Amino acid sequence: MKIPTTLVLGLLLCLSASALAQSEKSPSLTPQKTTVPGYTGYGEAITPDGAITMEEFAKSSTAGDALPVKLKCEVITSCTKKGCWMDVKMPDGGMMKVRFRDYGFFVPTQGLEGKQAILQGSGMKEELDVATLRHYAHDAGKSKEEIEKITEPQTSWTFEAVGVLIKQ
Repeated sequence: MKIPTTLVLGLLLCLSASALAQSEKSPSLTPQKTTVPGYTGYGEAITPDGAITMEEFAKSSTAGDALPVKLKCEVITSCTKKGCWMDVKMPDGGMMKVRFRDYGFFVPTQGLEGKQAILQGSGMKEELDVATLRHYAHDAGKSKEEIEKITEPQTSWTFEAVGVLIKQ
């Protein structure tokens, strides 16, 4: 049985259009690296200019209000599974969870500990439920026993970044 050429071409055209539409809807899972001298960038291209300290940020934020800001901070750790989040140090020794807008980019899964970073996006205090806290603990490689000890929601700092610079 012979299939007409126009039918084959039409089918290929439809499949190509469908694949293109799908790729435009979902963010790239590959980090978009941009380079600023002395830094490696991820996500939207940003510069270190105008970044405030974590102390200034903590003083100017109130619970529940998202504050658009560019921050200078120190990385504590990043997600060991995909690099889909990282923790940064707060002035009181605590930490702030940094997620990346729409999972549109990731950072390295290791080697960021103690490095300086610039984050651009918005930060706030919010309550994280037990399921989310356990998910983060699992991503961080915590033991089953440590994960099961998480039984209460926690109010903590969170940040949604559109761009990140990691000092080299």
